[in-house]
Amino acid sequence: MDLAGRSVLLTGASGGIGHAIARQLAGAGARLVITGRRADVLEPLAQEISGRALAADLSQRLDTHRLVDEAGAVDVLVANAGLPATGELESFTEEELDRALDVNLRAPIILAHRLLEAMRRRGEGHLAFVSSLAGKAATPYSSVYNATKFGLRGFALALRADLRSSGIGVSAIYPGFIREAGMFHDAGTTLPPGVGTRTPHDVAEAVLRAIERNKAEVDVAPLPLRAGAIFSGLAPELSAAISRRMGSERITADVAAGQRDKR
Repeated sequence: MDLAGRSVLLTGASGGIGHAIARQLAGAGARLVITGRRADVLEPLAQEISGRALAADLSQRLDTHRLVDEAGAVDVLVANAGLPATGELESFTEEELDRALDVNLRAPIILAHRLLEAMRRRGEGHLAFVSSLAGKAATPYSSVYNATKFGLRGFALALRADLRSSGIGVSAIYPGFIREAGMFHDAGTTLPPGVGTRTPHDVAEAVLRAIERNKAEVDVAPLPLRAGAIFSGLAPELSAAISRRMGSERITADVAAGQRDKR
C-alpha cells in the first residue's frame, strides 16, 4: 500500500517508539490520527506531523469504541499500544491482569473488528500489529506479557489468512530489545556483552516496510536474537536453559522491577 494520502490510526503514540512511527508514516505522506493516554504529549506531536490527536485509555473498553467513532475513515491501523505486564503471576492484582489483557490483546482485536467492515467495503486497507519477540519466545517473569504477545501473533497470522483475497493486508512486527525508548529502555536494564539492540527508528522503518510491502512478519532485532526466537520454537526447553545461562532471568527480573509501577 502506498501511504500517500492514506488515513492511519496509530495507538500508543505517547511513547518514544510511537513518536518514531508517527514521524515515519507522516514522512511517507500518511494523514495520522494518533492516540494515547496523555493529551499533553500527543498534541505537540500532532502539530509537528499535521495530524490529529485523540486521547484514549485502551484499558477502558468504552474508550476503545469511542476512538473508532471519533477517528473517522481509517485506511490503516497501527496497533502499537502496550503495557509491560512483566513479573511473576502472583504479583499481579486481577485489575492489573485485566489492564494488560485489554491493552495488549483485546484492544487491537476490537479495533480491527470495528474497522474491518469499512475496509472490506472499500476492498483495501492494512492492519499492522506491533507485537514483540516475546510473542515468539517465552521468557522468565513474563508469563502475562508473553501470553498477550503470543496471542497477538496468532491473531495477526490467522486474520491474514482469512483476508488473503480481500485486498486487506495484515502484518505483525516483533521488536527485540529497543534502546532510547520503550519498556526495556525505561527499566534501565543492562544486557550481557554481544546481545544487541535496535532503535525506535528501526521499529518505525519496519512498520512502514510491513505496510508498503504487505509483509506478514517483520523482526526488529539483531540476527542472534532472531535466531534465538526461531530456536525457541523448535526446542523450547533447551532454548530456555541456554537463555538462563546467558542471564535471561536477571534481565527479565530487572525489567519487571523497573516497570512495576506502569502496569
